[in-house]
Amino acid sequence: NEHSLLDESDLVFIDPVGTGFSRATVGEANSAFYHFRKDVASVGDFIRLFCTRYGRWASPKYLIGESYGTTRAAALSGYLQDRHGLFLNGIIFVSTILNFQTTRFAPGNDLPYALYLPSYAAAAWYHGRLETGQQQSLADTVQAARDFALGDYSAALMRGTLLSAAEEAEMAARIGQIIGLPADLVRRCNLRVDLTTFVNELLREQSKVIGRLDARFTGYDLGPTGRQINLEPSSLAYNGPYTAAVYDYLRRELKFESDLPYEIMNMRINSDWHFDEFEGSYVDVSETLRRIMVSNPHLRVLVCNGYYDMATPFAAAEYTFNHLYLPPDLRDHVQMTYYESGHLMYVHLPSLQQQKQDLAAFLQG
Repeated sequence: NEHSLLDESDLVFIDPVGTGFSRATVGEANSAFYHFRKDVASVGDFIRLFCTRYGRWASPKYLIGESYGTTRAAALSGYLQDRHGLFLNGIIFVSTILNFQTTRFAPGNDLPYALYLPSYAAAAWYHGRLETGQQQSLADTVQAARDFALGDYSAALMRGTLLSAAEEAEMAARIGQIIGLPADLVRRCNLRVDLTTFVNELLREQSKVIGRLDARFTGYDLGPTGRQINLEPSSLAYNGPYTAAVYDYLRRELKFESDLPYEIMNMRINSDWHFDEFEGSYVDVSETLRRIMVSNPHLRVLVCNGYYDMATPFAAAEYTFNHLYLPPDLRDHVQMTYYESGHLMYVHLPSLQQQKQDLAAFLQG
């Protein structure tokens, strides 16, 4: 596997309880670990024990997490340092979500509408839904959308009903041009196009929906209303091959035999997961990361973003790190990389090749 990182580092894969083959011990319920703090503690204690048993305390130590794994990794940086005195050398965030306010569409929270807009623009560009004059390069399209989102659009969201009818119409037209949707639809949404609306409406004329994890993927619309994400084309494309590959690899290549189901995407955990520490507020581990980066000034961070990721949009990651308010001499310890792919950017071969180079350079640095 020419894209493996084994030429740069040993790799230790951890399946938290309820995922992979990991199960609670006899007498314990899996659900006892479906809790933000208990999950972090169980993974953190495993890392301490692994380093102890295999004599790796003197080795450089990096965490890599994807999606909710980025939330876990940021929280782990605090737990490992505070509880076990284990100072990390680096953290790699793949498809980042540290501050859930940046992606939660809810009354009174305008932040996601602005932070999703550059990703909407990227998806519209990919599917050819922008006007001819708008068909610039992807990078230029994204930058123009980013500038608009953080400027005029954010100001319009703040003004609410203070916008005149003419101002609202003009803003709806501008938004529609940037994200490839009709201006009248944008206006009916009060200039606030949520993710469900966007993935269902971008290719409405073709009776298709686009993927949430990767907007490049399309599937047929199962219903006429578009009130929910009625199927997820990118998940459907990934799940079969990944399931077959992991079962085959574990049993045939690694000779590991178990009749337990390997939980690749255990969605049952989601409904049972507890965030008691954040009751009454959005889940946010960015302050933990900030504290650890300041107290451990040698820690470096790599943030990997997919332009077509609609689950954890890249502008939300940018916003989060721009609001860590790190001391100026620590800000270059955060490196952002971008890929023309989605949440699992490595399913796109050119992105996989680029990501291998980026990760190798980060570990070598």
